[in-house]
Amino acid sequence: MKYTEDTLSSWTSPLSQTEEQRVENTIRMIKDAVTSYDKLSDCTMEVFAQGSYANNTNVRQDSDVDICVMLTSTVFCNYVDGKTDEDYGYTTGSITYNDYKSYIVEALKGKFGEDVVAVGNKSINIKSNSYHVNADVVPAFQYRDFKIINSIDPAKYVEGIKYFAKDGTEVINYPKDHINNGKQKNNNTNYEYKKLVRIMKHTRNDMVDDGKVNGDKITSFLIECLVWNVPNDTITGSNTWSGTVQNAIAYLWKSIKDENHQEWGEVSERLYLFHPGRKWTAVETKDFLCDMYNYLEFE
Repeated sequence: MKYTEDTLSSWTSPLSQTEEQRVENTIRMIKDAVTSYDKLSDCTMEVFAQGSYANNTNVRQDSDVDICVMLTSTVFCNYVDGKTDEDYGYTTGSITYNDYKSYIVEALKGKFGEDVVAVGNKSINIKSNSYHVNADVVPAFQYRDFKIINSIDPAKYVEGIKYFAKDGTEVINYPKDHINNGKQKNNNTNYEYKKLVRIMKHTRNDMVDDGKVNGDKITSFLIECLVWNVPNDTITGSNTWSGTVQNAIAYLWKSIKDENHQEWGEVSERLYLFHPGRKWTAVETKDFLCDMYNYLEFE
């Protein structure tokens, strides 16, 4: 085994108090920026952390934070087939997504400085300093998905977020379901699920640093979703972390090899993990799992 049991155990820990404080500073500054900006004064927004920080699966070298600034006074909807705005009592919104995003950019530049804020394809990046961490801010509209539960009741929908990347790609996901499901699985595995995710992320990061894997394809998000699809009794079945990691990798690899992975979902369980348009494919993921197994020097 490449790493000692003590090393693997140390990787199970969440962020240190110092790093945690810098993350909290970042979130507070972003909230202050958007809620005090004049052009957004008529907007009702919810600012919340998503991604690995919100899910408590981030590792120390990945202390960046993903923040969603979700507009709730204007929303995107996915209606039951044949239904329209009128059926649900909605009217056309007063702000476009592009205008909303541009106001968020202006607000962040005013708070953090022009040279610190950069607009990427899917998010607005804020560079870190000694007081706050690196942040990726996603301006989004609340997404009210009625179709997914076949609801014709305006008050009953699945909440997600929807936004458009700079290249025009439409993005829909369900970060709150992801958070809630992760908490439940963690409870159901004696709090070992998130610890295993951190170990696997640490290993993936070392492999990226050593040039053993393409970090753009095999993402931290993919790692978390893979571990989500490992059965609870596989996660809790060993009394060592090396055994747990070995069993998890073996389960995932064999499941993909045997083509038992088609129904695997993201942690939110609202989207399939493997579908066209992903950065990764099932074949690439299977190869990565084999590479990880060998990298860890399992017999």
